[in-house]
Amino acid sequence: MTPPTVYVSGDSSGDFYCDGTDDHEQINQALKYVTENPDYTTVYLKGPFTYVINGTLLIGNNTTLEGDSDAVIKLADNAGWKKNVPLIQQNDSSGNRNITIKDFKIDGNREKNTNVSSGTDYYNFIHLSNCQNVDVYNMYLTNSHGDGLRVNNCSNLEFHDNKAYSLGHDVLCTIKCSVVEAYNNNITCRMNSGLRVYNTNNVRLYGNNITSEGYGGAGIQIQKEGNSYKMDDIEVYNNTIYRTALSGIWIFGSGTYSPSSANAYVHHNQIYDTGTNTNNGNIGGIVSDGFNVTIENNVIDGSYGSGIAQKNVYSSSPLNGSGYVITARNNIITNIQSSLAQGNGVGISNFLKDTHSFVLQNNCFYNNSGGNYSYVDAGLGDIQSDPQYADRNNHDYHLKSKAGRWNGIEWINDGVNSPCIDA
Repeated sequence: MTPPTVYVSGDSSGDFYCDGTDDHEQINQALKYVTENPDYTTVYLKGPFTYVINGTLLIGNNTTLEGDSDAVIKLADNAGWKKNVPLIQQNDSSGNRNITIKDFKIDGNREKNTNVSSGTDYYNFIHLSNCQNVDVYNMYLTNSHGDGLRVNNCSNLEFHDNKAYSLGHDVLCTIKCSVVEAYNNNITCRMNSGLRVYNTNNVRLYGNNITSEGYGGAGIQIQKEGNSYKMDDIEVYNNTIYRTALSGIWIFGSGTYSPSSANAYVHHNQIYDTGTNTNNGNIGGIVSDGFNVTIENNVIDGSYGSGIAQKNVYSSSPLNGSGYVITARNNIITNIQSSLAQGNGVGISNFLKDTHSFVLQNNCFYNNSGGNYSYVDAGLGDIQSDPQYADRNNHDYHLKSKAGRWNGIEWINDGVNSPCIDA
């Protein structure tokens, strides 16, 4: 072996040889070797090969677990593991630091492990607790009963440039963490949310593409419970969220806490056709309660129920308190559709008018089936006009301009000006 990399393979070319049965044993030997020998930093899974595991992989400090794009870690058939046993975990229960996982595929083999229900804490792919400096990227996560990456009490986490398809719970779930960035991920939800942050602060969620195939929850879920953890530094921006079963972005709190401890900034997102499960109350573009939120410069088009709503849809632990304000400005909200749960589609709705309020300014509304406001007063500078999207049918929400706009290939001069330009 030559520092800094230890190679694992399905043939004789690696330092550790796997045969497709109980391959966790050899991979753990390689991980242990790297942990015990400071000249080594990396365990590399060579492809093409499917490494079938029937035990948890244990990763330590200052370690990278990576592989070829055609290297696959796959859960064994009929594994029979207990709850809360993940496929990959840190090797020290008190916590580890400087962990990187990248570049290979994890297959949860859901169809050959049918004795458990999805979303019930079985077979999470990666579960880390009390760790610092974690980077998970360029992974393909698919076909599981559980979360893609779950982290508890961790700090300095990056989750980026991953593809996730048909997982059994959240793709990313952070619990009581700080300093979290999730960006440039391509996510198709099957159950629960694409990105979820719970009692977590200093969060940036951006550049993600999130959808579903008719199942699952919200695209992005931001959740605060109780007074022990602040969530006053949350930013969600430049995401494209579409055709999720529930709301595009769901921001909510429960229990008792000061309104000053719950603040989010949501801007420059494109949200369309969200809330396809129209008999559920948690549908719309953005649904919030128990937070102060600045919502600006978003396009919300064709969602079901409401474009933006203050609404309680979480009954497990009700929110106590009042004084929460959404400031919504410079948003374009169009073509909001009716739903079984809410009736006609409304641009902005306040179902919590006794405890929550809106401040509106310079929003554009057009063709919303149930009107623009429900229990909300029109804002200063709000307009009702066709925003003149470049190509709504293909979800190109750039605005037409006589002065010209760049379409990604060439400069286009339109015959009309959008009323939203320099409004």
